[in-house]
Amino acid sequence: MSTKDNFLKGFVKENPIFVFLLGMCPALAVTATVETALGMGILVVFVLTSSNIVVSLVRKFIPNDVRTPSYIVIIATFVTIVRMMTERYAPDLYIALGVFIPLIVVNCLILGRAEAFASKNTVFDSMIDGLGMSLGFTMALVIIGVFRELLATGEILYGVYLPFFVESEIAIFDLDWLIPLSGASVNDYMLPMFSLAPGAFIALGIILAVIQRRKVVGDEKKEAARQAMIEEKKRLALERKKAAAKKKAGEAA
Repeated sequence: MSTKDNFLKGFVKENPIFVFLLGMCPALAVTATVETALGMGILVVFVLTSSNIVVSLVRKFIPNDVRTPSYIVIIATFVTIVRMMTERYAPDLYIALGVFIPLIVVNCLILGRAEAFASKNTVFDSMIDGLGMSLGFTMALVIIGVFRELLATGEILYGVYLPFFVESEIAIFDLDWLIPLSGASVNDYMLPMFSLAPGAFIALGIILAVIQRRKVVGDEKKEAARQAMIEEKKRLALERKKAAAKKKAGEAA
């Protein structure tokens, strides 16, 4: 596998959430807003990439009998680092994510990549794998967050939980322009349920349904193209047989 394919596989082909359904806990729990989804994604990028690098570095020195506990210790070390950094520099995000920061330790995605990839590949390949898979995970979280926050509030805010680059919260996108000049508020058309747990399941289900539908349509087109190619080959073979039979008949005459 090339470096490019190794990096890009986590975005579509092997996306942790939309394909393998890994990390469902944060995907449902911290995606009520784009900011919390992005914040969790940033933490996972650091933990997964760092733990992949360290696991690849020490893989030859870890006995098979204690492999999994050793990986958990490595992952827990980096989770402790990001927990302390988040509490120091983004306290609102730290409070919003709550217990889901330490739960990164048992995220199936991170332990799975350590076991399935980093323990068997070079440091560079493990770093690229960790970076690609974690960014794909972050992308999926943000997509769910956009879907839920827009439907629940009609806008996407920045600066509420992530204090970087802004001094106060700003609306980076809103749906006010969709509302006619009738005095109505965008809040009259929103669905607050999507900020709650049931809305998380519904949002994820809708997104997965759309992705699955696109996959089915793509597979149907590929199958139709394959059948057309088979029919074309049959037609060409039949024409060659007819031409050969005609030539043989001419020679016999």
